[in-house]
Amino acid sequence: MSQESSHRVAVIVDEGSNPFELSVATELFGLRRPELGRPWYEFTVCAPRPSVRMHLGMFTMTGVAGLAVADAADTLIVPNRPDPQHPPSPAVLAAITRAAARGARLVSFCTGAFALAEAGVLDGRRATTHWRWADEFTARFPQVTLEPDVLFVDDGPVLTAAGSAAALDLGLHLIQRDHGAEIANAVSRRLVFTGRRDGGQRQFVERPVPAVPDTSLAPVLEWARERLGHQLTVADLADRAATSQATLHRRFRAELGTTPLAWLTAERVTLACRLLERGERQLDRVARASGFGTAANLRIQLRKHTGLSPSDYRRRFAGSLTTS
Repeated sequence: MSQESSHRVAVIVDEGSNPFELSVATELFGLRRPELGRPWYEFTVCAPRPSVRMHLGMFTMTGVAGLAVADAADTLIVPNRPDPQHPPSPAVLAAITRAAARGARLVSFCTGAFALAEAGVLDGRRATTHWRWADEFTARFPQVTLEPDVLFVDDGPVLTAAGSAAALDLGLHLIQRDHGAEIANAVSRRLVFTGRRDGGQRQFVERPVPAVPDTSLAPVLEWARERLGHQLTVADLADRAATSQATLHRRFRAELGTTPLAWLTAERVTLACRLLERGERQLDRVARASGFGTAANLRIQLRKHTGLSPSDYRRRFAGSLTTS
């Protein structure tokens, strides 16, 4: 995203929309963030009618902008419904179809994936939705490859998040795509949401209340983050946790919904991104500091996780966070 111009984000609300996802979008894209020292998003809420009643009649929004706003958005967040068996209005579906035709980025939170699928923009694509509605979605839209056990799916110009809380994960992922890891981390800290999760983690994580205090993975994770430049292995993490590798895998799955190796790789990619954003030009240094060892391995991992080469990533995001 250009640092000289703002990116226009529009959120469509429809009759019966859930206000939580609207609040997440407003928090992430609508609030002014002058501390970041760069243009932020232009954020607008729109609807097919100027007055919209939210889920369960909790409140009614009035004076809402019309759907013409959606036709000018760079990113369009589509409405969700607590009962996805009732489709959005024809006007909303038409707005989604127009946005897809002109190449806008399309985003759904929770059951909003049903709106995208109803509009036909998910045909042949990967997507996710709330686990509770996965079977219903697959039955109605077999032409969509549903990934029911992840937090969000990034399929290029179309991105879908699972249950309500996953909207935060996807929103921060979008900010990282637009502004880089430093900015995304700054926003995450502002939200007191330091546990930002990679999209491949499971939606539903079994995490029973521990029988004794301080049995979480937090001490091991913090220890590993301080040593990412070392040649850490899963065996090292297991030794630090004083457990077997098999038990460590079970604990990672239970607490984080991912594997130790996937977590370690994601942490290293984030560190490498931050070093590139700070202007480091020696790829060998970035590779060593982030634990990837060689510039060749760094290139492979960065392209796999961000879609960009190190030089392209640096060119796009270097100096992304203004400091005083």
